Amino acid sequence: MKHAYVFPGQGSQFAGMGKNLYENSAFAKKLFEQANEIIGFRISDVMFNGTEEELRQTKVTQPAIFLHSVIVFKGIENNKPDMVAGHSLGEFSALVANGVLSFEDGLQLVAARAMAMQRACEKQPSSMAAVLGLEDGKVEDICAAVQEEMNEVVVPANYNCPGQLVISGSTRGVEVACERMKAAGAKRALLLPVGGAFHSPLMASAQDELKSAIEKTTFYNPICPVYQNVVAKAVVAKDEIKKNLIDQLTGAVRWTQSIQSMIADGASHFSEIGPGKVLQGLIQKIDKTTQVDGVS
Repeated sequence: MKHAYVFPGQGSQFAGMGKNLYENSAFAKKLFEQANEIIGFRISDVMFNGTEEELRQTKVTQPAIFLHSVIVFKGIENNKPDMVAGHSLGEFSALVANGVLSFEDGLQLVAARAMAMQRACEKQPSSMAAVLGLEDGKVEDICAAVQEEMNEVVVPANYNCPGQLVISGSTRGVEVACERMKAAGAKRALLLPVGGAFHSPLMASAQDELKSAIEKTTFYNPICPVYQNVVAKAVVAKDEIKKNLIDQLTGAVRWTQSIQSMIADGASHFSEIGPGKVLQGLIQKIDKTTQVDGVS
């Protein structure tokens, strides 16, 4: 029996997030104040008092979720996971939890990633959509056909759980793919309220910026394997972890496959660390026999 810690990504934010941690823990308060200095603005004020709209800005959302998750993790007694994984942005939280990144370096990378992604979003109209009730292979085929026929970018971006896949690409590409998926039997194909085409080739400019930042950052040997989004298997080599972290911006989040790999490698208990309960729900849909809980 192995205990896996998993960390949420963008979309788990909520107004007032982290306020109870700040008010009830001197240690948490210290980390929040340290984060405010590192980022260059009082992100704690936006987290505690900001509107939903303010929290949805990529430059706020990503460091806010990372900060909340890492502070919760550091507050857990005997926080020694056997394996870790994070959904998209959550992979950075996972790398702090398994000792690969320091808190400070992880936050700086997340802030750099968020700003790079925001700039990439502004370059071209783009979007993402959730596709429900259609087989992964069918979604992949439709995306490939739209790309080939229309010369529009649209790719599978997040394999969240069986029957739930997110696609990403140009606004036109995503719209056409959604129509075709509904015609092919998808229960729903919904445009998502995001800033752009995350985990698609349209993030190439952000990937270049993040690569530069990652190459200047110290990566340490992990205390346990990380199951990374783009390869969906255990990784322990520092150089491989770096490469996969860079590839993640334009590659798919293979969450379903990552959880299946963790279970195959002995995970039976999953704890979601950070805001929300999204991952707990996805893991139950991937395998009902697992024990899932959360610490927020």
